[in-house]
Parts: sequence; C-alpha cells; structure tokens
Amino acid sequence: MTDVRSYFSSRSNLLAVVMTALVVAYIGWKITESPDQALQFAFNGMSVGAVYALVAMGFTIVYSTVWFFDMYYGAAAALGAYGVFYLRSSETLGGLYEINNPIVNGIFALVVAGVVAWALHTAFYYRLRSRFSDRTLRITGSVVAAIAGLYAGIVLTYPKELHITLSPVVAALVATGVVLICRTAYIRIAGSDGLKVPTLAALVVGIGLGLFLAVWIADSPGSKLYLSWGVSCFLAGVVSLALYRGLYVYMRERARSPLVMLVATLGILLAFSALIVIVFEPTPRPLPEPFGNETMNILGAAIKGFNIFTIAIAVIGFLGLTWLLKMTTFGRTVRAIGDDEEVAKVVGINTTVIVAIVFFIGAVFAALGGLLSGHDTAIQPRMGLLLLLKGWIASVVGGIGNLQGAIVGGFILGMLEQFGIWDLAGEWRDVVSFLVLILFLSFWPTGILPRK
Repeated sequence: MTDVRSYFSSRSNLLAVVMTALVVAYIGWKITESPDQALQFAFNGMSVGAVYALVAMGFTIVYSTVWFFDMYYGAAAALGAYGVFYLRSSETLGGLYEINNPIVNGIFALVVAGVVAWALHTAFYYRLRSRFSDRTLRITGSVVAAIAGLYAGIVLTYPKELHITLSPVVAALVATGVVLICRTAYIRIAGSDGLKVPTLAALVVGIGLGLFLAVWIADSPGSKLYLSWGVSCFLAGVVSLALYRGLYVYMRERARSPLVMLVATLGILLAFSALIVIVFEPTPRPLPEPFGNETMNILGAAIKGFNIFTIAIAVIGFLGLTWLLKMTTFGRTVRAIGDDEEVAKVVGINTTVIVAIVFFIGAVFAALGGLLSGHDTAIQPRMGLLLLLKGWIASVVGGIGNLQGAIVGGFILGMLEQFGIWDLAGEWRDVVSFLVLILFLSFWPTGILPRK
C-alpha cells in the first residue's frame, strides 16, 4: 500500500496513469460504438504491428549485442522490398518499369564474393594450414569466392530464370538441413555421435528430398516471387555483414562514442536512400500480388490471408530468435558479448565472427519486414527511414534491448496507430506514432518490459 501511495505521489506518474486510462476509455468507447469497425482496426493494427515487430526484433538483437544504433536497418528494410521489385519488375504493371542494371548486379556480386572469402578464411584457414600450404589455401578460397560471386551475378542478371538458377541452392540447403537436424536429434536421443550410419542415412534422405524440391521448383515458374524474397533478405544480410566486418569493426576500435557510430550509420542509410532514387526513381511502385490477396469477411471485417501470414511470420520469427538465443551455444555467446564484450574476448569467444552473424540475422529480419510491408501497400524510397523509426518506437514502447518487448511493442504500436486515426485521415498515423514515442520517453523510458 505504501508503494502505491509513493507511486501516485509523483505528479508525472499520476499524469501517466490518467492518460492511460483516457486512452483505454476512448478505445472502449469506439469499440462499443462500432464493433465491426473496431475489429477491422484491430486486425489492421496487428498486421502493421507485425511488420514493426520484425524490424524491431532485427534492431534489438543487434543493439543488445553491440550497444549502438545501427541505422542501416532502415536501408535493409528498403533493400528487402526493392530487391523483390528488382527481381520481379517484369511482373509488375505489365513490365512497364522493368529494370536490370549490370552495375548493380556487379556490385552485389563483389559483395557476395568478399563475404564468402572472409567466411572461408575464418572457418577453414587456421584449421587447414597445418595440412596445406598457405598459397594453396588462399588460391582455393579465392576461386570458391569468385564462383560464389559469379553465381550471385548470374542470379541477378537473369531474374526471369530465378526458379531454375536457384533450384541447386534449394537442394543443397534442404540436404544440409536434413542432415543437421537428424544428426542433432540422434545425438540427443542416443547420446553418441560415433556411428556414421545414421548420418549417412540422413544424407541420402536429405539429397533425395533436396533433388525432389529442386525439380519441383524448377518446374514451377510461380515460385519466382517467393524465391526473390529469399534472395532479397540474403543480400540485405550480406551487405550488413560486409559493413560490419569491413567498416564497423575498425570504427568501433577508434570511435569511443556511440554517437559517432550513429552518425556514420545515418550516412549509410541516406546514401542507400539516394541510390534507390537513382536506380528506381522516386515514384512509388507496387509489388506483384502474393498469395492470399483475396479478402475474407469475418464478423464484418475485411481480412486478407496475406496479412494473417504476416502476423504468423512475426510470431514464428520471435519464437525462432528466442530459441536461438536461449537454447543454443551461439545464443549464449551472443548474450555473453552483450553483457561484456571484453570479457567474452578474454574467455576465447571470437566476437568478430559472432557479431557479424548477428548483424546478418538482424538485417534479414528488417528486410523481411520491408518486403511484407511493400506487398501490403507499396514501395517508395523513404520507406526504409519510416520503418526504421517505427521499429525503434516499437522497441521503446516494449523495452529497448528486450526481444519480448520488441514484438509486444510492435503490436501495441500498430494497434495505437490504427485506433488513433479512427476519426482522422490516414496521414495522421505517423503523428500518432511520434506522440506515442514522446509519451513513453517522458513517462515510461524503460518501456513496458524493461531489459533486466
């Protein structure tokens, strides 16, 4: 009782409670006034909030590891959406705005080659240099990286054949995934990894399943749109990893202030936005229609299956990230780096590699949020900055640095936006978001679920 009295003795706390009660009362009044419209706004809020949650989760996993604001994630969101348009522009508006730029293809091919070269050097060089000469390892790594870059260039140059050029990658990923899952399950059940027969059997099953899916995809031109999702997210992640390994590592060593990193990453975001205008022009563009674009009438609300899919993706992404961070060795090392990076280095953790992977994962989430948003509305050059700000506001609402807060904050922000414009024009949605930010920074700076 004493704690309650002391809480309400503060004018700011009392004002915050009164404002919260007014918001709840307003929403309750609107629900009783028009239940059908309230359901429509609630569903729209959940759908938009799922996109905000995806961007917020990508931002949160990086921020809680390195503790600086990387504004590239706005560019990653735009890259996810514009990547889909770049690869599928022949299917949009009858191919009127079809685009394929050899310079863009070459730049991404070089970035992929560079990242593959670094990955091979990090994973295998020090393990194999006792068996092979330094020259042999470097030449082999360079050749493999060049092949990877050339393959990426071919995929981007011939987007109309995406279902054919990517079918071998699908086969390889499925076979690898089956082997890893079966091997892990066998080790946990049997408690031993000495037998080679289960691994060989899993390999045979994985190769068979991979080949089946590869043939099916190569025979399904309709799969090109969804393959472009994977390519766009992969490229956004690769660029993020390249920026961290090629730029941020050295900047963090020299710049002791997070403000320097904030300004530098803001420059990267603005540069990407300018490049988007140069390559694609500033006019908004639609993306090809995905599955589930037909509306269903549920209790008076018009609901699209694709929006339900977006909400499901946000929830699955959250569960996957939670499992990765809580239940795996990789997650434990990430949390150790977030707690104290210098101590993590002392105990033998290769922080550069772990953080690079974290940057890749974060950018994939941001790109996924961007492309899902682009399918729901349209794409435009400043969408990256807007999604970044909305993702950041969602993190503030839920609790900065807290993964649970990221998804909760995303859905809450989406709902507040929709109910806030009930009697207003849609253009007021951004005003509502920034008012929410100001209120939370004023009264609940740690968010709803503060990081412990």
